[in-house]
Amino acid sequence: MRRSSTFARQVLLVRVGRRDAGAAPAADLVAPDHRRTDRQRLRYGRLDPEVEAVMPVSPALAPAAVVDEPPAMVIPLLPGARTAARRAKFALVNACTLSSLMLGMLAIFLAMRGEVRTAALCLIACVVFDGLDGALARRLGVASPFGAQMDSLADMCSFGIAAPVVVYASLAGSVRPAAAAVACALVAACAAIRLARFNVSPKDGRFFCGVPTTMAAAVLALTVAIGVPVSGRVLVGGVALLAFAMVSSFPYAKLARLVKLPPWLWLAPVLGALVDIRLTFALVVVGYLVSGPVLWLHQRRTA
Repeated sequence: MRRSSTFARQVLLVRVGRRDAGAAPAADLVAPDHRRTDRQRLRYGRLDPEVEAVMPVSPALAPAAVVDEPPAMVIPLLPGARTAARRAKFALVNACTLSSLMLGMLAIFLAMRGEVRTAALCLIACVVFDGLDGALARRLGVASPFGAQMDSLADMCSFGIAAPVVVYASLAGSVRPAAAAVACALVAACAAIRLARFNVSPKDGRFFCGVPTTMAAAVLALTVAIGVPVSGRVLVGGVALLAFAMVSSFPYAKLARLVKLPPWLWLAPVLGALVDIRLTFALVVVGYLVSGPVLWLHQRRTA
C-alpha cells in the first residue's frame, strides 16, 4: 500500500506539483510548467519509467501531429522525352566523355612506363573527345546537368591528374624531382579550383575567366609531344605559370572568337610552323597567355 501510494503521489506531483493555497492559474491547464517539473526531477531524482508512462496529459494540449517525410524523388539523368533515339544519343555523348577519361588513365600508365611521347598523344586525344562530347550534346539536344558533371569529373582526371603526371615523367632527369613535383601539384590543384569555379559561375559567351583546363592540358601535351627545346628550369617555371593562369581572373578569348579573326592573322602561325614548329608553338602560347592581362587592362580603361 505504501509503495502504491508513493507511486500515485509521484504521478500527481509531476503533473500538478506543489501549489500554493488558492486557485490554480489557468496557464497550468494550457501548458505544463517545465521549470516546476525540472524542480521535481531534482527533488525526487530520475523519474521511474512507469511513472512517466502514466503521467496525465492535459486535454487542452493537442497531440503533436506526425508529419510524413516526402518520398525521395529520383531525378532522371536525361531530362525531357525518354525515347529510344534520345537515349542512344545520350549514351553516345557520355561514351565520348568516358573515352576521354579512359585515355587519361592510359596516359598515366604510359607515363609510368616512360613512354611520355605516346602518353602526350593520348592527352591530345582526350582534348579532342572533350570538345566532341559537348558539341554533340548541344547538336543532338541531349545536354543535361548529369552530362555537365560527368564532363567536369572526366576533365579533372584527364587534365588535372593525367597531364601533370605526364609532365612530371617528361621532366625526370632534367630538374630536381621536388621542383617538378611542386609544379605539377600546382597544375592539379589549380585545375580543381578552375573546374569548380566554372561549374558555379555564370557563363560568358565571349571570354573564359582564366585559361581553361582543356587548353592548359593541350599546351602541356603538345610541349611534351613536340619536345620544346627549353631547359628544365624554364619548363618548370612555364608549368607553374600556366597553373596560376588557370585560376586567374584575366579574360581569355574563346576558340569561337579566335576563329573569327582575319585570315592574315592565321597566315603567320601557319608559315612559322612550316619553318620551325617548336618556336612557333612557343610564341603562340606566350601570346595567348599575355592576351589575358592585355584584355583585362583594356576593359578597365574602357569601363
